[in-house]
Amino acid sequence: MKYVIAIIKPHTLEAVKTELEKEEVHLMTVTEVLGCGRQKGITEVYRGVREVDNLLRKVKLEIAVNDNFLEKTIDAITRGAGEGEIGDGKIFVFDLKECIRIRTGERGGQAIG
Repeated sequence: MKYVIAIIKPHTLEAVKTELEKEEVHLMTVTEVLGCGRQKGITEVYRGVREVDNLLRKVKLEIAVNDNFLEKTIDAITRGAGEGEIGDGKIFVFDLKECIRIRTGERGGQAIG
């Protein structure tokens, strides 16, 4: 089992969800987050004063998958979020030691989905 975390641009979320659906990955948690990376933020002028904000709006996806769905999940996120630009995002993959479905008490791969 793996735990996949992806940080993507907000406007690519719908494309990523569409690509994940094609790969039969239906379960995910989505959170709006702020972050900074190589984009170095944005510069705005407000009332004649130049302001630099290095925290940009991003979307964080968290997806638990069985091992046989890992590459499909990574490929789907890459297809949906990739625009070939700095700031497209990152994908992090962790080993998932245990998953438990609270309602039934199922454990492991069966509990994921």
